[in-house]
Amino acid sequence: MIPRASETFTVADSQELAVLTRSGFVESRHVGSAVVLDGASGDIITSLGDPLAPVFPRSAMKPFQAVAMLTSGAPLAGEFVALSTASHTGSAEHVRLVTTLLGEHGLTQDQLACPVDMPSDRDMVTEITRGFGEPERRYMNCSGKHAAMLVSCVVNGWPIEGYLDPGHPLQKVILETVEEFIGEPVSAAGIDGCGAPVFAMSLVALARGIRRVGTARHDADDERDRAAAKLRDAVIAHPYITGGAGEHDTAIVSQLGVFAKRGAEGVMVVSAHDGTTVALKVLDGNLRAAGLVAVRLLENAGVVDAQDAVRVREHFHTTVLGGGLPVGELRTTV
Repeated sequence: MIPRASETFTVADSQELAVLTRSGFVESRHVGSAVVLDGASGDIITSLGDPLAPVFPRSAMKPFQAVAMLTSGAPLAGEFVALSTASHTGSAEHVRLVTTLLGEHGLTQDQLACPVDMPSDRDMVTEITRGFGEPERRYMNCSGKHAAMLVSCVVNGWPIEGYLDPGHPLQKVILETVEEFIGEPVSAAGIDGCGAPVFAMSLVALARGIRRVGTARHDADDERDRAAAKLRDAVIAHPYITGGAGEHDTAIVSQLGVFAKRGAEGVMVVSAHDGTTVALKVLDGNLRAAGLVAVRLLENAGVVDAQDAVRVREHFHTTVLGGGLPVGELRTTV
């Protein structure tokens, strides 16, 4: 029986992470919690707010789900490994990959249990609108993960219907994998936006699990570590498959060559080359500062140099405009 934590940390337990200025005036403040783990030891080297309070990682939990699918025998390689952990924008390439993965295993998008949706990719929205198209399941940002879940069911002979039920064999394997990677029992269970189970855990536990992904070796004795190494390398090789243009985690991966994953409601995780790992949650759920703060924390830890940090920040659109001209900025305060 999964215990039932009922809430995340409070405003009083939070620390200011970033501010937005306009014309010299601090217009908005983003508060939250964050943790940084040492690459070599895994010890906490930075703690902001209350990183021991439970959070729903949302899509930042997808790497653990993907590892579970890979170790269950899902025959995924290259771009399709990256797709299994994606929160994609629904570009034409994303939709093509989802459609291909389903078709190769005799599946259709009608068997996906994620909701119908429209893409966030502007070009794709324009194309659909011009063709009088409608929302579809394969356009939903989690459709890659769901397609991989269906493939996992097919290759294992598990039922396709009800594959999101917590009692389904796939979901049992996923929960087992999640708890192994984070090193503790989950503190609550819920239903994610895509309909899949989502589990609450502390930011420290989340960082611990992501650090294991970031440091996994292809020659490891543990099958899950080998799968994690395969996943990490696929994400780094195909950053636009796991996200898309304009997404902070895609910018971090493509510019720094490190593993990163965003989650809805202000969650971001990043694991650097040496295993130094950041996990954070912006309390108000706004993601606009999450990537910025994550890169700053890695810079503070000495694993991202100032020049590289500037380069990746250029992709975060931190300039505040007034009448079309720069009048302020979004900046970190950590």
